[in-house]
Amino acid sequence: MFVIAGLGNPTKQYEGTRHNIGFDVIDALAEKYNIDVSDKKHKALCGKGVIDGEKVLLVKPQTFMNLSGESIAEVLNYYKADAESEFLVVFDDISLAPGNIRIRKKGSAGGHNGIKNIIAMTGTQNFMRIKVGVGEKPKGWDLADYVLGRFSKEDREKVDAAIEDAMGAVVLMIHGETDHAMNQYNAKKEA
Repeated sequence: MFVIAGLGNPTKQYEGTRHNIGFDVIDALAEKYNIDVSDKKHKALCGKGVIDGEKVLLVKPQTFMNLSGESIAEVLNYYKADAESEFLVVFDDISLAPGNIRIRKKGSAGGHNGIKNIIAMTGTQNFMRIKVGVGEKPKGWDLADYVLGRFSKEDREKVDAAIEDAMGAVVLMIHGETDHAMNQYNAKKEA
């Protein structure tokens, strides 16, 4: 079974924020593939289903972003899923413009506290990821205020397109076609 996690913060107050883009991608996958993500276990909302012939577990950690690894490590251990070949995480990236996604096979946390915690709790940084661009924080803004803010109408449209791209990338990646996904989706879109 392939574990696909989207990062975000639980509770209504964070819905639609930049930091919750991972949740948005999981919600879109759940809707498209008719997967119910409401099972409360492993400090997460989980849902089992099938995407393009592959068994998957969709996961939305409910630990708050900075402790996402607690939930992810529990899920991977419980399902005996290999972090390096059966796990993929989707999250926000401020270094990418809205509308862009970047796929990586592995890497550092790059300053993202949710990813930092997953690396700490799983003991590896060799896991696949899809970063969804939310744009750079404006000069003088507090980073937390920015990532916990909402998109402008114009940016939201770009981000909705990026969610579609992320879903396409997921399908390729769960079939072992990460290089294909990188070639197809890592190109920058014009701002």
